[in-house]
Amino acid sequence: MNHPNQLNFDTIIVGAGSAGCLLANRLSKDPTHSVLLIEAGGEDDWFWIKIPIGYLFTIANPRTDWCFKTESDPGLNGRSINYPRGRVLGGSSSINGMLYMRGQSGDYDHWAKVTGDNTWNWQNALSIHKSIENYFGGENEWHGSNGEIRVEEPRVKWKILDAWQKAASEQGIPSIPEFNRGDNFGCAYFHMNQKKGVRWSMADAFLHPIRNRKNLTLMTRTQVLKILTKNISDTTRNQKRYYTKAWVNSKHEAYGLEILNQNSKKIVTANNEVILAAGSVSSPHLLQISGIGSSSHLKSIGVDPVYDLKGVGENLQDHLQIRSVYKVSNCRTVNTLYKNFITRIGMALQYAIFRSGPLTMPPSTLCAFGKSDLSQVSANIEWHVQPLSLPKFGEDLHPYNAITPSVCNLRPTSRGWIRAVSPDPMEYPKILCNYLSTEEDLKVAVAGLKKTREIMHSKALAKFTPKEELPGDHIQSDNDLTNAARNLGTTIFHPVGTCAMGNIDSNGKVENELTVLDSNCRVRGISRLRVVDASSMPTITSGNTNAPTMVIAETVAREILSNN
Repeated sequence: MNHPNQLNFDTIIVGAGSAGCLLANRLSKDPTHSVLLIEAGGEDDWFWIKIPIGYLFTIANPRTDWCFKTESDPGLNGRSINYPRGRVLGGSSSINGMLYMRGQSGDYDHWAKVTGDNTWNWQNALSIHKSIENYFGGENEWHGSNGEIRVEEPRVKWKILDAWQKAASEQGIPSIPEFNRGDNFGCAYFHMNQKKGVRWSMADAFLHPIRNRKNLTLMTRTQVLKILTKNISDTTRNQKRYYTKAWVNSKHEAYGLEILNQNSKKIVTANNEVILAAGSVSSPHLLQISGIGSSSHLKSIGVDPVYDLKGVGENLQDHLQIRSVYKVSNCRTVNTLYKNFITRIGMALQYAIFRSGPLTMPPSTLCAFGKSDLSQVSANIEWHVQPLSLPKFGEDLHPYNAITPSVCNLRPTSRGWIRAVSPDPMEYPKILCNYLSTEEDLKVAVAGLKKTREIMHSKALAKFTPKEELPGDHIQSDNDLTNAARNLGTTIFHPVGTCAMGNIDSNGKVENELTVLDSNCRVRGISRLRVVDASSMPTITSGNTNAPTMVIAETVAREILSNN
């Protein structure tokens, strides 16, 4: 007998972030297939979401951000930091830096190797990127123009950043026309997910154009309380031809969710699949409170284990940016423009009339990819260069004229974790990133700070008389630079890997016990359940993670549709 508040759909998707919006678009295209899309946050109609500079107001704001905080991190000298994740339609794509970065070819080829599935290699990924892209320059060898993800050039440039690009060239990092061609070594302005000077989130791209489909139900401000599972027989499992790899020997299957909607608990059930697309923090947390994770951990917090899956919440990877600040002169920066009332009004008018100027800026405008040492096969460090400076997001700009060249390790070897602290779905999990916990990461951090100094001391920047404020030119020894990296490092908002894909053969055997998903993002041991978001990445990509997440979502959507 059905629960009095029970609703039934063919597919249920948890999370209307980047991946969830694409999945809802693709899986609801068949009018006979019903889809439920659940979002914990609200509508994305606040004007600060649409104005690009609005990330200053949406990040660390409970209206649009989960406002997670990390545990005190030994690698950051015991600091706890804010850990932004979008809690609104569009998810983090509604509050992020809008930077369009695919990563490098080696990232995807490594995924193919780790999963044993060439679906994930660079050539296939490039084809997917092109198919879902609407590139400002039109169709060419590297880009597509018929997709939903709008990609545009920056609508403002800065003399100080043009000079920084020349300075990078003096230090062996050449100026290039763009990134996203497989090898990012070089320096260029970022391309962005904007449309005519307005943020173009993945909700704008994939959800809003189709949200009125009769077979698509959207629930906002709805909290998922638990994934519902049941035991299944061998006969039931063998009747499903797609019960392979992760699901081949499963004794359990997901059949729905318990949710809190409009202050009322409800049961929603799925005829086909439940798909988690709640992100690298919330997807593993939801699995854990539903009994799917390390049995010893679950028992310790009062959760009855359903399936012992040790990798859930482990393997957390993120890009740690180390933010140097340099005072400059003989030029304008955002600091200069903002503190002057007249130029501040001018910026607002420029945006209102022309949709151009500083208000169209992403958090970082110029980018460079380099190598921490000559042994690197491809670029392994990245600079995000900002024509502004501030202590951290949400705080006031510095009162002096300055720029911020932040450097990050693209392939960190440090690993953290996400762990539920109780069965209560409303209680936030613990997040420990374990930044700078390996010798390799410490070595790259010090090298990055040194190379930042080399660029800032180049002839091309001499007329701007740069003066190092942070970490300060009095800090010279490797030990002191290491300590500076610990004091200055902060997230660049790229958590991945906490429900990682791995190699699962046709008999269900794994190469790595921490593998959570097979190469089709199916949860090991729990049939009819997938995780399709950044948490499924085996390893972090070389750069911003939104575009790679969209490749994952599109690839899995096609696989699901082929089976349906």
